[in-house]
Amino acid sequence: MRRRMLGAELRKIRERQAVTAESTAEAMGWHPSKVSRIESGRSGLRTHEVNGLLDFYLVHDPDTRAALETLAREGKRRVWWQPYNDVLTPRYLDYINFEAEASAARSFQTVLVPGLLQTPDYARAVIRALKPERPSDEVNALVEVRLARQNAALSREDPLTLWVILDESVLHREVGGRATATKQLMRLAEAADEPNVTVQVLPYRAGAHAGMLGPFVILKFPVQSELDVVYAEGLASSVYLERDTDRAAYSGAFDRLRAAALDADPSRDVILRKARELS
Repeated sequence: MRRRMLGAELRKIRERQAVTAESTAEAMGWHPSKVSRIESGRSGLRTHEVNGLLDFYLVHDPDTRAALETLAREGKRRVWWQPYNDVLTPRYLDYINFEAEASAARSFQTVLVPGLLQTPDYARAVIRALKPERPSDEVNALVEVRLARQNAALSREDPLTLWVILDESVLHREVGGRATATKQLMRLAEAADEPNVTVQVLPYRAGAHAGMLGPFVILKFPVQSELDVVYAEGLASSVYLERDTDRAAYSGAFDRLRAAALDADPSRDVILRKARELS
C-alpha cells in the first residue's frame, strides 16, 4: 500500500512537470517499464532513488521530499501482523494492508458486526462458523488478529474514521448465544460514543434499499482519492473495485443508505433496547 501511495504521488509530480515516462527512465538509466511498475505500486524504491527522481523533477520542497522518503523507507518496515502470517490468507492480508493505511472506512453490513467493532467472543463465534475445520489455536490466533486490527485502526494517534451502517437484522442475530450477542450490542453502543465512530441502523421499515445486493466497505486513503477502493467479500473470493465508476456507484449507494437509516442517537437507542431484551 505504501508503494502504491508513493507511486501515485510520483506519477502526479511527473505529469505536472509534463515529463514522459520514457524520458524519466532514460534520465535515470532504467528499463522503460520500471517507471510504470513504480507508479502502479508494483515495484518499490530506495530512498536515494526517490531523491534522484525528485532532483530530475526539480522538486526542492523539503516537506514533499521528506514525506516521499518516508513512504519509501516504511514500505519495507516490519508490520504488526507479520507474526500471524501463517494463519492469514492472502486476501485477508491484502485487506489488512489496505485498512492499515486508510484514513476512513465506510461499511455497510447485512449479516454481522464489522470486524473492527467485534468483541472477542463474537469474533470467535464468527470464525468458527465460517471455518469449522480450523483448530482451536488458529481460531485463537485469528481472534488476536482481529483485536490487534481494532487497536491499530481505532486507537492509533490519528485514528481511522469509521462509519458503519447495519441492517436491523444484525441486531437480532444471536451470534455465539444470547450472552455473547448482548455483550456485542453493548460494545456497539459504546463504540458509537467514540468521536471517530458513527453507527447507524437501517430499520426493517426502510423497505427496499440501495444495499440489497450485499455488504461492502469503502476505504479512503489520505494521499489521493484515486487510491480509494471498494471491498466486497464473498465466501470463496474477494473483490477490490478501483474504477472511478465503481467508486462513484458505491459512494452513491452508501449516501442513500445513510439517508434511509436512523440517525446516530436513535440507532444507539435501538441497539441498547435490543441488548436489554436479550439480557
